[in-house]
Amino acid sequence: MAGQNCLVTNEWICGEYLRTRGHELTDATLQHIGITLASVAIGVLVAFPLALLARRWRAAAGPVLGLTTVLYTVPSLAMFSLLVPVFGLSVSVVVTGLVLYSLTVLVRNILAGLASVPEEAREAARGMGYGPLRLLFGVELPLALPALMAGLRIATVSTVSLTTVGAIIGYGGLGNLIYEGMHSYFKAQVLTASVLCVALAIVADLVLLLVQRLLTPWMRAGKQAKRRGRGAGGRPVTEGAL
Repeated sequence: MAGQNCLVTNEWICGEYLRTRGHELTDATLQHIGITLASVAIGVLVAFPLALLARRWRAAAGPVLGLTTVLYTVPSLAMFSLLVPVFGLSVSVVVTGLVLYSLTVLVRNILAGLASVPEEAREAARGMGYGPLRLLFGVELPLALPALMAGLRIATVSTVSLTTVGAIIGYGGLGNLIYEGMHSYFKAQVLTASVLCVALAIVADLVLLLVQRLLTPWMRAGKQAKRRGRGAGGRPVTEGAL
């Protein structure tokens, strides 16, 4: 009885809400995940050639970085409103807006990752007969993965958060429930949807961190070698000590 009364008394934490509105939470969560995945995936596909263009032609670097920075400064409500006349009231408005926002982080991190590749590695690959494409995908991108994955993690977490703004046109995933709950002051709905949104961001970040570690085993090996090379008190082991 107490569980049922929490809906009547409009409490923040309410087990009955979870039981009776579980399907709504599931649908909203799945929509939120779908929009996030589509936006990040398209963002990577757009950012990658833009970053390569900016690296290949120095004259293009300024305009590319400047444009992506300007897009990021546009308020989300204004961005979605500007896209409505183009796409109508559809999920494409939200996805396009989120893609544009992700470009700033993704382009900059791709450029930073490629710039961090040692020139010696490039020269060695060229000496082994690597062409431009093989050099890029076989040497540069693997070595640039830490910076690339860092940018992807930031862009993903940011996208999970910004997806909620899509509630203004009815495609905000969990944001729809937060928006409706705020208008009706439905405490349990607002809190539950908000917690789920935060949980999605945390889980996404942890998953990408795990993927990064799986794709860069040499970084773990390097850290372990450094730890083995240090003696007691964190000082490097010298030949005299041996």
